[in-house]
Amino acid sequence: MGLISDLSIGKSGLSMSRYALNTTAHNLANVDTKGYVRQQTILGTTQYLTVGQNAISKMQTGLGVDTEEVKQVRDIFLDKAYRREIGRQSFYSTQYEAISEMEDVFGELQGVAFQDSMEDFWVSLQEVAKEPDSIVTRASLVQRAVTFVERAENIYKQVSEYQVNLNIKIQEQVDRINEIGDEIVALNQQISKYESNGVENANDLRDKRNMLLDELGEYINITYREGGDKQVSVMAEGVPFVTDRTVFHMSTMSQVEVMKRELTKLYGGDEEAIERANKEAERRCGSSVMLVPIWPAYGEKQVFHYDPLPANKANTDVGGLKGLILARGTRTGKFTDIPVRPKEEDFTDEDGYFDEDAYTTALVEFEREADRYTAEIEPSAIMTVQAQFDQLVHGIVKTINDILCPNTEYTLPEDVTVENAHGELITYKAGSTIHILDRENAPIGMDASKEPGNELFSRKSVSRYEKTTLSDGTEIWIYNEEDPADNYSMYTLGEIEVNKDVLADKSKLPFSTNGGTGDFDIKTAEKLIEAWGSKFATLSPNTLTVNTFTEYYTAFIGDIANRGDTLKTIAEEQDAMVQGIEQERLSKTAVSSDEELTNLIKFQHAYNAAARYINVVDEMLEHIVTRL
Repeated sequence: MGLISDLSIGKSGLSMSRYALNTTAHNLANVDTKGYVRQQTILGTTQYLTVGQNAISKMQTGLGVDTEEVKQVRDIFLDKAYRREIGRQSFYSTQYEAISEMEDVFGELQGVAFQDSMEDFWVSLQEVAKEPDSIVTRASLVQRAVTFVERAENIYKQVSEYQVNLNIKIQEQVDRINEIGDEIVALNQQISKYESNGVENANDLRDKRNMLLDELGEYINITYREGGDKQVSVMAEGVPFVTDRTVFHMSTMSQVEVMKRELTKLYGGDEEAIERANKEAERRCGSSVMLVPIWPAYGEKQVFHYDPLPANKANTDVGGLKGLILARGTRTGKFTDIPVRPKEEDFTDEDGYFDEDAYTTALVEFEREADRYTAEIEPSAIMTVQAQFDQLVHGIVKTINDILCPNTEYTLPEDVTVENAHGELITYKAGSTIHILDRENAPIGMDASKEPGNELFSRKSVSRYEKTTLSDGTEIWIYNEEDPADNYSMYTLGEIEVNKDVLADKSKLPFSTNGGTGDFDIKTAEKLIEAWGSKFATLSPNTLTVNTFTEYYTAFIGDIANRGDTLKTIAEEQDAMVQGIEQERLSKTAVSSDEELTNLIKFQHAYNAAARYINVVDEMLEHIVTRL
């Protein structure tokens, strides 16, 4: 091999050292760039020249150095682990944020606890029992009732507004997921273009794409792979999201519309089925404005499914968007969402006969509703709080009203038609058993009319009774039953207020006997005091402890705190895991200025060595030429 070839070897050393210096300088320039992954220039020998053969091996001589590639220093297994665990951390942290908001709303740590309103109302009841004929104590009771209702309504409104406002976050995340998909497709095309020659690596573009995958993994559960064309395809929640040059965007639809579509398919799709589906969807969801992410490209299929519920073992508890929707729920929770376990005494008649068949049927229905509660209500932090809080307020309101305005069963001797608050005519058939005001045992007010039936808490749109007269002149007051399908008919938060008649005239509070003497009805006072300390309800169908009103609220707040503590613990553990994986990633991908400065010196010396080698060869050539 001649000296000219030696110059070529020296030139390759100069070129490769320069490339390595440029890579090192690029690393140093991006030492603080977020998402930048350090690069390495991988050097290798060029082809060998065979000059002969001996008994041991070929006689070869090298032709210098070449750049094999400028590669990123990444660990794909750490990348996948990071994206999975940050998605899981986001799933639990979004739920913890929601339950933390619930704790703040009830004000147990801010000195404005709802329990104070309950206790003040209870004290007022006791004061009335002590001085029943005092207009001052009655006025105090009414005012405390107003405060109690206003505080309960304000809390419920804040919770409901927060629930609805989560729609904004959900829509923002859906929009961002779609943007990420579009950006990945654009980067796929650029990377494929630059790397199509098999020589270059579009490392900086790959950094951007990997950052997008990191962010996408935080929002939703993803899997991905890179094809031979250098393009990444992404699966989101088990369906294709990014494929080649296509993005299958997400969209959103209201919960009630989703329910209507699903039920229409289930019922058959004809006009009758559509009408049936619409009614059933409205019964289940009401006028729910909750947004549900869907895949328009896949027949408007829902993105997330919660049957079975997300679990770590199944690796389905991943993605902040899923956690956000789970915490928000599908609609507003009501006391009617919490089934009540049937009691044996309710199926035992006056003679002691126990109707076992009826009790068994009721128990089976309870267990079915309890399963529905566990699957649909309990997983949602907000819906659970709404339903349990509404059950407490409904219980207090209903208990006090039923004592002040007691009802009794009545079998109608004839058909009766009355007009309800909505202007609709309702006909009760002869022989049917209804509830009417028990006028004989009901207490009355101190006002001039001395009429019974004045409740303390009223429904805003539906009166407690519809007054009618039978053909024989008998006057009855028909109780307007609560109908779970009609929100206006229920003593539920959002529909409760203090009776306006009582507000205007405190003497109408029914605390006097109905015997014409005007004496205070001591039995009514005793019933109110006793009822407050009596067992009221379980916190959920999955608990057996029956609580008084005060015990219920304590258990209710404790349940919120326990749930929040559990979610906080999981979120913090996940955060620690994510940070650990990220540190492990950074140990491989981050730029170390000390290491790069060492490489800078190393490649500088290599460059100088190659330059001196060329000088030596040049001197040899000069010596040969001048000696000829």
